[in-house]
Amino acid sequence: MIHGEIHQNVRQYINGRWETSATTGVSVNPSDTREVVAEYARADRRQAEAAIRAATEAFPHWSHSTPQRRADVLDRIGAELIARKDDLGLLLAREEGKTLPEAVAEVVRAGQIFKFFAGEALRGGGGDHVASVRAGVQVDVTREPVGVVGLITPWNSPFVIPAWKIAPALAHGNSVVFKPAELVSGCGWALAEIISRAALPAGAFNLVMGGGREVGQALVDSALVDALSFTGSVANGERILHAAAARRAKVQVETGGKSTLVVLADADLDRAVDCAVQGAYFSAGQRCTASSRLIVEAAVHDAFVARLRQRLQALKIGHALERGIDIGPVADAERLRQNLAWVGIAREEGAEHVWGGEALAHATPGHYMSPALFLAQPTHRIAREDVFGPLACVLRADGYDEALALCNDTPFGLCAGICTNSLKHAMHFRRHAAVGMTMVNLPTAGVDFHVPLGGRKRSGYGPREPGRHAAEFYTTVKTGYMLA
Repeated sequence: MIHGEIHQNVRQYINGRWETSATTGVSVNPSDTREVVAEYARADRRQAEAAIRAATEAFPHWSHSTPQRRADVLDRIGAELIARKDDLGLLLAREEGKTLPEAVAEVVRAGQIFKFFAGEALRGGGGDHVASVRAGVQVDVTREPVGVVGLITPWNSPFVIPAWKIAPALAHGNSVVFKPAELVSGCGWALAEIISRAALPAGAFNLVMGGGREVGQALVDSALVDALSFTGSVANGERILHAAAARRAKVQVETGGKSTLVVLADADLDRAVDCAVQGAYFSAGQRCTASSRLIVEAAVHDAFVARLRQRLQALKIGHALERGIDIGPVADAERLRQNLAWVGIAREEGAEHVWGGEALAHATPGHYMSPALFLAQPTHRIAREDVFGPLACVLRADGYDEALALCNDTPFGLCAGICTNSLKHAMHFRRHAAVGMTMVNLPTAGVDFHVPLGGRKRSGYGPREPGRHAAEFYTTVKTGYMLA
């Protein structure tokens, strides 16, 4: 796909065949809303159910394939993603709005994820041969694939998040029905097209594009879907969690966060500001790990805010394909409307406006806004709710103990970071921050592909993803006894 081209052939992939649908949709470039990036088929419930049946029929064959075959398939997918990083990165930047360097890096990371799980396919999910408490009895604890897995992914990382679900699912012998967000259907299709040529049996991998109320709900409702992995909003994640639990399906949800960066008085302030800017604002703040709460010790509060404001003033916001751009547009018109509404809420509640938060004009019509910064109180909504945009607030703390208490005073628990030169405080924070991930002198947004990611409280439920811990979700444990 080249710049300016509409991809006319974005279809469903069901049981090894590409299918059209009765209705279609389009994805639009958020940097230039005059440009249609992809025209895609919108699946209905019938097609979603057909994909589920195909995955069910393919499961016995794929689940008993050799580890080498699964490894070869995943390695082939990963190699093609990395080889095509430039054209796929261009597609991502056009469809989602990430700056081109960020988009290319995401495609490379997706390829690395598939290659990592090629190795995991050979290593297996782990098992134990243990001695029984009874003489003459052998005990083996093994892991087996779960079955048919439904994967529902968001729009903000349209290659990486699908990769860290699809790759472990296939590596451990499951069959897959994949539903990407409609906003990034072109990216979802591009990934599926690569997978379709990787020598999988028909039905082992299926792509269905369409709305959550019809296609997503079909995955949630079907008794043939053994496991569901969802990344998205809190409200949708909780609905899926309750529905899956009601029918005893295995479920994993990751539902965002209100991540925190603590800055202590002994921190390197330039480093702390770098961490804040990268963590809170890059990718237009559209990351579940974005540090939208900046808790700063009183002794350096004013100096930190002044330096952060200077950095925000210098950031370049523009078309995702322009050279030298720091932040691209937000993903669509609705996100821009919501972000601007949050700016209004912050003002109404009495948060002190420091910088930004305005819609920006550009040479091309797009969804641009300046990064927003407020000084807030812990009770303000912008300090408690998931904004998911380029908006952060600073909270003042009198010392480390108060900073830690404020950090943990949130219904979310995905990630938290601290900037400090104190080993004592760094070690204490890593142990006592009530989150799934901690960062010391690093931005909160930036995780490795081979280690687990996940949160506590309303940020997530179920086993972690990705890394080796993914086996806990994509396999089931069996204990076998045998008389020797």
